[in-house]
Amino acid sequence: MAYAENTSVPVDRSKAEIERVLARYGATGFMYGIRPEKAVVAFEANDRHVRFILPMPDPSAPEFRTTPTGRSRKGDAVNSAFEQEVRRRWRALALAIKAKLEAVDTGITEFEDEFMAHIVMPDGKTVSEHTRPLIAAAYETGRVQPLLPGY
Repeated sequence: MAYAENTSVPVDRSKAEIERVLARYGATGFMYGIRPEKAVVAFEANDRHVRFILPMPDPSAPEFRTTPTGRSRKGDAVNSAFEQEVRRRWRALALAIKAKLEAVDTGITEFEDEFMAHIVMPDGKTVSEHTRPLIAAAYETGRVQPLLPGY
């Protein structure tokens, strides 16, 4: 069961919630952009630029043309299933951002630790975009430290 799979919250309300949450926790700037294949939410907080990429579903994907039981959807039902998934993804992003900011505010974690993967570096790439290839290379070459020393 996916988070918010039956949500009726419109995308605009999720975006507004993200903006309100960011303002409440001290963000000094906010923006979003949308393309068919992805949405981008970016903000400035704690003297850092942060960017989240929200992959958008493909409206022609089989999951929207058929029900979970395998029956074909017709007409508006296909579009309705697609729109439901878009709403669900925006709700999940709103939850993720809110949870991270609350964890920082409560002192559970530090801002950089919680948002590290999404912090934008001076070259425009996120920390994650810089480090994912390094992590993959470490595992491919076998040069990975054991989780427990001495094993």
